[in-house]
Amino acid sequence: MKLLIFGATGSIGRQLVKQALEQGYTVTAFARDPAKLDIKHANLKIAQGNVMDFTSVEEAVQGQDAVLCAIGAGRNGTIRSEGTRHIIRAMEKAGVRRLICQTTLGVGNSWGNLNFFWKYIMFGFLLRQAYADHVKQENYIKQSHLDWTIVRPGAFIDGNRTNNYRHGFPGTDKTTKLQISRADVADFMLKQLTDDLYLHKTPGLSY
Repeated sequence: MKLLIFGATGSIGRQLVKQALEQGYTVTAFARDPAKLDIKHANLKIAQGNVMDFTSVEEAVQGQDAVLCAIGAGRNGTIRSEGTRHIIRAMEKAGVRRLICQTTLGVGNSWGNLNFFWKYIMFGFLLRQAYADHVKQENYIKQSHLDWTIVRPGAFIDGNRTNNYRHGFPGTDKTTKLQISRADVADFMLKQLTDDLYLHKTPGLSY
């Protein structure tokens, strides 16, 4: 299977590239600055481009079987949503249907999973723009005609892939740790390529 990974030089994207190659996928890593991706592999191709430039996104999508999106912009707004809008448009135009996109725990019906700190200090103040961008990003995906899965992880932490995490818990669940390793986020996202359990769904992800 041919995979295209957006946000390939980010902390989740690197894990996606590394684990996808280990699992035998043919990977195209989309990156503004390919030099930031220090992974070499016979099944790895680099597509230089910017998600805000539709032409480069359109070229990269051609011939792919599935797309994984882990684009980020720190605290800033617009890049996640507008970049994802370009990805959706390019996929629909090319007839590539499977999209697995990472957003964040707290969006939509997962707001109830958050504690006071995440609701009012982080997303209510410090990360307000980033949170709003994720909300728009999810709305664009849900309005698309793609076979999408939106993955909503808790806060990223360092650590190995454990394959021991919770997913798909209800929005009323207050018992998760609200954090998960980047390696486990990538692990779960890649599992969606061969599992339709969360097709057109928005599973939360946390320890």
